[in-house]
Amino acid sequence: MIMGTLKLFNIGNLVTYNMNDNSMISLKGVEILISEGKIIEIGSKVSDADQLLDCENKLITPGFVDCHTHPVFLDGRENEFEMRLKGLNYEEIADKGGGINNSANGVRNSSEIELYNRLTPRMDKFLKLGTTTIEAKSGYGLNIDSELKSLKVLHEVNLNHQIDIVPTFMGAHAIPKEYNDDIDSYVDLICDSMIPQVAEQGIAVFNDVFCEKGYFNSMQTRRIINTGKEYGLLPRIHADEFQDSGSAQIAGELTSISADHLMKVSDEGICSLLDHNVIATLLPGTTFFLGKTNYAPYSRLKKAGVEIALATDYNPGSCNIKSMPFIISLACIYLKMNVLDAIKACTYTSAKSLMMEGTIGSIEEGKNADLIIWDIDKLEQVPYMIDHSLIKYVFKNGTRVFTA
Repeated sequence: MIMGTLKLFNIGNLVTYNMNDNSMISLKGVEILISEGKIIEIGSKVSDADQLLDCENKLITPGFVDCHTHPVFLDGRENEFEMRLKGLNYEEIADKGGGINNSANGVRNSSEIELYNRLTPRMDKFLKLGTTTIEAKSGYGLNIDSELKSLKVLHEVNLNHQIDIVPTFMGAHAIPKEYNDDIDSYVDLICDSMIPQVAEQGIAVFNDVFCEKGYFNSMQTRRIINTGKEYGLLPRIHADEFQDSGSAQIAGELTSISADHLMKVSDEGICSLLDHNVIATLLPGTTFFLGKTNYAPYSRLKKAGVEIALATDYNPGSCNIKSMPFIISLACIYLKMNVLDAIKACTYTSAKSLMMEGTIGSIEEGKNADLIIWDIDKLEQVPYMIDHSLIKYVFKNGTRVFTA
């Protein structure tokens, strides 16, 4: 017996991506041995442990990796939801002073402790819904002090919370009101001041740009991304959400780690993603929440051979959704993904989009013991039982952090 160990035994069904086989696998009746936060054995009979958990008739999957969220804000934007019900679209609401700039006012006028106290319960909820690692963007500050403040809040919550937070700088989320008539000067601010100070702060891993008409054009995006690279920030791009702006091609050209949204991506854009190994992160929750019908073209992307991740796009305006199980349901229903592909997309491939697939995203020996134990034994029940709370336990680094 190895002391300080936990054995999960009598497992009804274990479903995970397997890096050795390069495929999704389903194992029944196996056992998992966990020690010091790591998976050290998987097999029909593993070593004895001093703690046991019977997983009869239980499904086990990796913990979710949510690779696209915007959780640092003060208040919600329920009034904009009401405006959409009256027929206004996202762009029209932004023109009326809503949208990202609305949230920027809240962040700019909030203290670090206020934002910390708002962010922490949001992370609590993500964890209860099975998300064990989360990418989190700044981008509701849109000035130097507030962007640095947002990243510091992410860092502080990460230090004190069981969930793992991967921070992304997104000063290029929108044009702040004070720069509406001089966008290039705001790009100067991002490149000459924000990015150097973000790099010096040492918290952000990635640099994200909203490349879209009304936000940042191709030339501005190239400059911001390339400046970030010079300072060691890895590129991500919001691409082709509202129209085919050519931003998927730019994501390929700039070797972005991921291109996200892609509802309007062209065939040329898809080819660029494939040719440059850019992961397509699809966000069906946003399309659903905005009441639109133009979901990202999963079938075209898959047929072309592009790797696909899923994420929530949690934010206060266009997608107030934290539940990855619900995103899986949307992906199956509206993107026509099969369930195995959906699970892979929000575990292994989403971990890969954060460059963390070596430690998380699948259930394999040597990896972190980030696990969901479901109170079901059939994988298909995850998207099928939409309004049910199906998660029994969540484990983070081998520690039980949620029990239903």
